[in-house]
Amino acid sequence: MIKITADSTCDLSPELLAKYDISLAPLHVLINEEDYLDGVNITPKDIFHYVSVENKSCSTAAINTYEYEQFFKPYTNQFEAIIHISLGSEFSSCYQNACLAAQNFENIIVINSQNLSTGSGLLVLEAAELAAQGYTAKEIEARILALVPEIEASFVIDKMDYLKRGGRCSSLEAFGATLLKIKPSIEVTHGKMEVGKKYRGQFASCLEKYVKDRLVNRTDIDLSRIFITHPDCPDELVEQVKTMIQRQMQFDEILVTNAGCTVSTHCGPSTLGILFKRTIK
Repeated sequence: MIKITADSTCDLSPELLAKYDISLAPLHVLINEEDYLDGVNITPKDIFHYVSVENKSCSTAAINTYEYEQFFKPYTNQFEAIIHISLGSEFSSCYQNACLAAQNFENIIVINSQNLSTGSGLLVLEAAELAAQGYTAKEIEARILALVPEIEASFVIDKMDYLKRGGRCSSLEAFGATLLKIKPSIEVTHGKMEVGKKYRGQFASCLEKYVKDRLVNRTDIDLSRIFITHPDCPDELVEQVKTMIQRQMQFDEILVTNAGCTVSTHCGPSTLGILFKRTIK
């Protein structure tokens, strides 16, 4: 009787959450002075409307300790243990706040995913599958901690408008990128987000190069599962990426999921990433 929980930033689909009975703690989304909860009373489409149409500012904020306590409390008597997988500690204070909240209970384990989006989601699914197979909380914790450094998460961003709004690049950088049709890749490395390779050209052709860069001539990839994660890319573009992946490697399953409010707030609608596990050394 192990309960798996996670921050809303894990970006798993409603179907996957229901299948494994995974519960999410929602981060805050701030639109001007109004406070919303990720996936509860605001969606990425709402964010794109507020930013693009109403020209409002948008940011995200961590779950506080009290909110985590209230989130954990109902499960502490229902389950033998709760394993909570948080947004990476370098991206937010969620992990620290969850750890503080967990100190008030005897059966909560908090794991720092050192990742975001479905980079965290891969760990959450792995934990849920292990729990369903009857592993103990300590066994699950050990296996997930071993897997944390083997998650490969990256995205390609079509336009840098949202990065500029969030102060993550200058107006000059954004203008130059637009002028030269540069599409930067963002990679999670050692728990931090860094700019990787910069692609040039139309978004679709950049994604083709990106998929090849991530997958070709690799022998260290776990072929059990790969995510295609995006906030609001056209279906045909997502299908093209899926076909590109299938040409390079035969994964057991290719899961397509929409990025939640956090990725959407910072990266904008035309962002797409492939996220997968490397084989544990």
